[in-house]
Amino acid sequence: MSGYVAGVDGGGTRTRAVIVDDTGAEIARAEREGAVANAAAPHEAADAVTSAVRAAAVEGGVKLPVRALWVGLAGAGREAARDAVTDALSRVGLAEAIEVGTDVEAAFHDAFGKGTGVMLIAGTGSIAWARDERGVMHRVGGWGQDVGDEGSGYWLVMEALRCVARAEDGRGDVTKLREFLLESLGLIDPTQLVTWVASASKREIAALVPDVVRAATDGDASAGDILESAVEMLARHLTTVVERSGPWSQKPALALSGGLISGAGPLRGPLLKAIAGHDLPFVGAELDPPMGAARRALALTLPDRQ
Repeated sequence: MSGYVAGVDGGGTRTRAVIVDDTGAEIARAEREGAVANAAAPHEAADAVTSAVRAAAVEGGVKLPVRALWVGLAGAGREAARDAVTDALSRVGLAEAIEVGTDVEAAFHDAFGKGTGVMLIAGTGSIAWARDERGVMHRVGGWGQDVGDEGSGYWLVMEALRCVARAEDGRGDVTKLREFLLESLGLIDPTQLVTWVASASKREIAALVPDVVRAATDGDASAGDILESAVEMLARHLTTVVERSGPWSQKPALALSGGLISGAGPLRGPLLKAIAGHDLPFVGAELDPPMGAARRALALTLPDRQ
């Protein structure tokens, strides 16, 4: 068994693995296709995790199994899915000790360790988390694509597709979303969108976010309304989780994560304006959820570590 541990962050878009030594120093990392925990098909996520960890091991010259592996996956908030993926991974030989949690936990741990804080995530999905001053965790959103994920990449594109359908019927305004979405998908007629959506994954749907942003940038009113609604919904997530986790003796730090609101994400600027009234101090560094997962892996073998 090697002297290393590994952390993985997996969502609808991509799976990222990092290997660190027992001091927490990074040895290597790799990225593969998305991984979402699913009790009915756990091997899909397990295969993506395995591919990413093995690629990182090759990159760093690390012999598997490592001492511990902590995996944060979208969908792993459900116990059945978490247990099924854990069982599938235990048969692969990646690590001596394996624990599966959520991708949100990985990002939150990178931002705050065992401390207090508030996090808003908007990528393929959306969720807000907080750890209050008593150490209690609070969640707002994260209900999944069927009943939640408001303001997420998946939600944005589904709203755009509905706009196209309404425009095609004459129930809504003509929109540039029609042209951009059909072009990206290589389709000719909007009616073909029905068949495409029926077989598309959440990741494939969310990947069309740039088309919605492009239409809004070109002045399309429907696309602009969708982005504005997304910002409002995400701001409401944050407001609610801050209220539910309070009262606070001092303002909690805020971390933003996910492709829509971190770094140069298209909703970051509008969101910052929408939440300015909270006056929360920001976590300055760009978050690295795989490293948060790796620190969780270290804690499996070195409990005093964060």
